[in-house]
Amino acid sequence: MKDITIVICSYNYERFLREAIDSALAQQPQRTQVVVIDDGSTDGSRAILASYGSRVIPVLKANGGQASSYNLGLEMADTEYILYLDSDDVLYEGAVARVLDMFERGGYAKVQFTLDVIDGESRSTGVCVPHSQPPAECAGLLRNGWLYPSPPASGNAYRVSALKRILPLPKTTRRGIAADFFAIYGVALVGQVGVIETPLGGYRVHRMPNDGTAQSAAAATPRAGLSIANSQDVAEVVRAFPQRWDALRELVSERLGEQLPEQAMDFSYEKAHLCMRVYDAPLWRRWHWIVFDSRRYFRSILSNPFWTTRKKFAAVALTLLCLLPLRSVSDHAIRYLANPLARGTQAHRS
Repeated sequence: MKDITIVICSYNYERFLREAIDSALAQQPQRTQVVVIDDGSTDGSRAILASYGSRVIPVLKANGGQASSYNLGLEMADTEYILYLDSDDVLYEGAVARVLDMFERGGYAKVQFTLDVIDGESRSTGVCVPHSQPPAECAGLLRNGWLYPSPPASGNAYRVSALKRILPLPKTTRRGIAADFFAIYGVALVGQVGVIETPLGGYRVHRMPNDGTAQSAAAATPRAGLSIANSQDVAEVVRAFPQRWDALRELVSERLGEQLPEQAMDFSYEKAHLCMRVYDAPLWRRWHWIVFDSRRYFRSILSNPFWTTRKKFAAVALTLLCLLPLRSVSDHAIRYLANPLARGTQAHRS
């Protein structure tokens, strides 16, 4: 019997799918099984999947969204651990060995590892996620509304027995409510989180801060064109985050009998609000924000249980630069604060 199932959730990413599958198959084959769930792709993904024959377990289904793929992957996993790999991301050689070793040493419900942020050509941007690391015990902080630092979906592996206390997600789960959000934060309420700070994979972004797509979007609608850490538009972050938190609260109440706070505290969400209010805005509107609307934003910095004093000071200083009357400086500061990709350099990973 294998020890871990890597579930690759695939939808219309034929350009990257082979790289994702190859990276999964390069892990310890005697301990790893690879399941690829194609969620109704209309491109050439299924032909690529067929070319692997019996080396992977293929699942072809009608399009049902990420939640349905997570549910099905968990149902199929007959191993002790599971890792969901997005079909545009990659695992580095030896990743599974490190993850299994961490599980076996600590008895964790989840093991997370740092991801390099890579571009469409698989080049490193010089940025890693997450930027801070959580303690092993995150449940108490979550019960007080603090979202702990976590990598995106592909940087998390779960103990199946722990994840089954949270999943499967209800069939009524709205599309666009990312399934990994429930898994990442829900599972921390049932067990400890193990952390590997070394990058063990690559998280792909498809729109860089300075590419033509981002620039044309910004020219058309400046605030909507401003992207945040994972290259989502800030408007999308502001819209989606409360929906995700409300859905998580409902799920946790139903599955675990716990009541999470009505509002969550998360710097990424608060800085998206900041960007929406002050980017490309007149000076009076910026200062109106800091006088009347900035309390939660500064709380997400100054009371942040995951940040060092130095990082808090740097975030406050950078925020104040966003309020300068010279717009060329202040807007640059906002872009720098909003999107860590603006800070990295294009360099190949060695």
